Amino acid sequence: MVLVDAQVIHSKTKTATGALQAKDFQLFEDGTVQQIAYFGRGQLPLSIVFLFDLTDSVRGVLHRLAGGAQTALTHLKPEDEVAVVTYAASANVIEGLTADRQKTVAAIARAATMKSGEASFFNEAIYQAATLLQQSRNPSSRRVIVWLTDNLPNAPSEFNIKHFGSSLGCRAPHTEAEAIRLLHESGTVVTPMLLKDPLALPWAEMITAVEAPARKRYPAGDAHKYAELTGGLAVGMRGKNVEERLAEVLDDLRSRYTIGFHPAQAKPPGTFCRLRVALSPDAPLRPQEWTVLARAGYYRK
Repeated sequence: MVLVDAQVIHSKTKTATGALQAKDFQLFEDGTVQQIAYFGRGQLPLSIVFLFDLTDSVRGVLHRLAGGAQTALTHLKPEDEVAVVTYAASANVIEGLTADRQKTVAAIARAATMKSGEASFFNEAIYQAATLLQQSRNPSSRRVIVWLTDNLPNAPSEFNIKHFGSSLGCRAPHTEAEAIRLLHESGTVVTPMLLKDPLALPWAEMITAVEAPARKRYPAGDAHKYAELTGGLAVGMRGKNVEERLAEVLDDLRSRYTIGFHPAQAKPPGTFCRLRVALSPDAPLRPQEWTVLARAGYYRK
């Protein structure tokens, strides 16, 4: 059975609805409608990686989150497991997947004290976070990367790797294509929590302009793109405390729909199958007012 996480949000307000049933959805694989064999909402456990950027604009918010993490984590169920990962050029697992909330709180506090002078390689961080999620003790858990970032990556060019990527050792970081493939293979949803630092924007724009030629050869990754391809929702941090926003994100993740189906057509292992989840014509919601978020596809096993 293929499981697909889906969220239905209002196109203007971005608020989610939980009032739907299986009959209100249609699921397509490569354009062919599939029979829904499983339907649930918030029933399967979550496996989450909290992925924290170590850039200056994020570290200040991360420090505030450390003080309210205990409260935010109460929005999880006891069976949910969480890992804490920081990154710059490479990823660093502060605490592996655990259901012990005190370990997670302590790991977030440790992450808040960390600094890095390295480049920020998004694709490597996402790849390593998705790899960690594959170590979940529950194979049926819903896998999510909650990503606190300013969405200002550095191009993984030879120059940046050599001068600002010492933690990588002698290897090159994983590419955007490799990270996206692993997300599809593992069924991971990426949910970015986006920060904007007005003081950093002029500097970031200058770096982006300088790196423009390299970014064509080495795509740097983008939080919005990762969210769109995996069925996640990028959320801004404006107007609320970070622990309140994280609690809302966890509530939204917990209340997403899970739709399962047995593929109607046999295909060779490794084939990429495109998915689309839509509201059925008889659904009580108007399709022009609501958007269904779901991953773009999966690889046959």
